[in-house]
Amino acid sequence: MESWRKVWRDGVEPLLTTEGLSALAQALRNDDDRLVQGATTSPPPLMCVQDWPCEAACALGYCGWIGDGLQTVGEVEEFFARMCCEIDHRLGEPAACRWFLNWYDETPRPEMRRELLAEVLRALRGRPDGGCPSAFRTAAA
Repeated sequence: MESWRKVWRDGVEPLLTTEGLSALAQALRNDDDRLVQGATTSPPPLMCVQDWPCEAACALGYCGWIGDGLQTVGEVEEFFARMCCEIDHRLGEPAACRWFLNWYDETPRPEMRRELLAEVLRALRGRPDGGCPSAFRTAAA
C-alpha cells in the first residue's frame, strides 16, 4: 500500500467527522475550486488575516471548514495544525502527515481527485452513524 494511503487510512480518516468526509467527497466529485492544492488556506494563514473568512482550503482544512462549520482562516489553520499533530501521534512518526500532504499537493489534480474520492467513499461506507472519535470532534469544534 502506498505511504499516502496508509497515512490516510490509519491517521487522517479516523479523525474526520462524517460531515467533513461528506463535504470532501462532494468537493472532489464536483472539482470545487475552493479545494486547493499547495496551500493550507486562502487567504494564506498569516497573523494579519486570522479573522478573515476562509475562501478555500486543502483537503484537511476543507473538512473542518465546510464539513464542520469553521469560518475563519485562523480556525481552519488551527484545525489543520491539530490534525497534523494527531496524525503524527497516531502513527508514531514525526511528520507522518507529510506522506499524505505531499501526495495531495504534488499529484495532478484529476488523479488526486479520483484516488482520494475512492478513499473518502470507502471511509464513508465503513461508518456506522458515529463519525470520528467524540474527543477529537469536541476538540476540533
